[in-house]
Amino acid sequence: MSTVNWDARLSEIALNVKPSPIRALLKYTKTPGVISFAGGNPDPAVFPVAEFAEASQILSREGKDVLQYGATNGYDPLKEYISKWMAPRMGRETKPDEMLITTGSQEGMDLLCSVLLNDGDTIIVEGPTYPGALHAMRNRGARFLSVPCDKDGLCVDLLPGVIEQGRKDGHKIKFIYSIVNFQNPSGATLSKERRAKLLEIAEKYDLIIFEDDPYGHLRYNGEHVPTIFSMDKGGRVVYACSFSKILAPGTRVAWIVGAPELIQKMVMIKQGTNLCTSVVAQALVYEYCRLGHLDGFLPKIIAHYGKKRDAMDAAFKKYLPANTRYHTPEGGFFFWLQVPGVDSTKLFMKAIDHGVAFVTGPAFYAEAGEGLDYMRTCFTFAQPEEIEEGAKRLAAAIKEL
Repeated sequence: MSTVNWDARLSEIALNVKPSPIRALLKYTKTPGVISFAGGNPDPAVFPVAEFAEASQILSREGKDVLQYGATNGYDPLKEYISKWMAPRMGRETKPDEMLITTGSQEGMDLLCSVLLNDGDTIIVEGPTYPGALHAMRNRGARFLSVPCDKDGLCVDLLPGVIEQGRKDGHKIKFIYSIVNFQNPSGATLSKERRAKLLEIAEKYDLIIFEDDPYGHLRYNGEHVPTIFSMDKGGRVVYACSFSKILAPGTRVAWIVGAPELIQKMVMIKQGTNLCTSVVAQALVYEYCRLGHLDGFLPKIIAHYGKKRDAMDAAFKKYLPANTRYHTPEGGFFFWLQVPGVDSTKLFMKAIDHGVAFVTGPAFYAEAGEGLDYMRTCFTFAQPEEIEEGAKRLAAAIKEL
């Protein structure tokens, strides 16, 4: 037991930091027999283990370079691959000085906040939004203004009023954060019209847009929507994506794209944190992609997860109360359920008793007390037979409240 009074020595951020609400709930999913719809995990059954092992041969060929320290901004062959591969989505090939390879997209978010935020600055976020983003932003001293979402994503028509009132109230708004495709948790995709309107509003009020797109490649039906980055002519959009959902999260390889002067500042901050993202991981991901495995893998996981999405949709329609509200996502990992009048925080422990887990709605809001009758369920990790049984158990728990 330490005799040091650590509370007297900790920073204000450390004193006020709170654990991730999702991580706090995940301990209950370890209970034997519990079917987990909680964590947003890919299905390890489809991880490309053999192909990744094949890609490891790059160590035999280039090990003396790959095992050395690398450039902070990333492994050049991987950056070049991403630039060409993403060009149809980005509207052009991005330049090397516009891209930074990060250790997961979470690091990219933290680096962006570190170069844009002063303590007390404000970020406009979606309501609901990704708790990991809120956590990273709070760690950098952020305040929040929330704008609601519907089935077409962020309700951008409400933005001007929020911005103007926020500025009157003394908020120094730095950027707008949006998960544009199959949003976590709502599953909504920001429509093309709203993307254009969002960019127009950002230009009018001179704000940055942080376009977070970890799920965009996982579309099961419908047509891809152009990125906001591809519409932007003024360099105010920062775009982030990751290999976590389309290859494997254990790689911890992601990338962020923005104006060169912004990226350079992020590079300098990264130099003071971890020097560079693992060159071994970057080289393995590059070789995997160079061998053509990523393009072959994507259709497989899209088909695999699409079937699971359909299985969860069918099970919810079959078992959940008739007043349950949700829309079926066209891609991604999540369903966002509303059962009017049912407090999801109270339902959670009842559901655990019945052997099923989800994430409660309030975890996804910047303001306390919102989203009480909402819950997020993930369909990618559980197997199809577990999805049906889990829906049945969830329905039984709801009936007992």
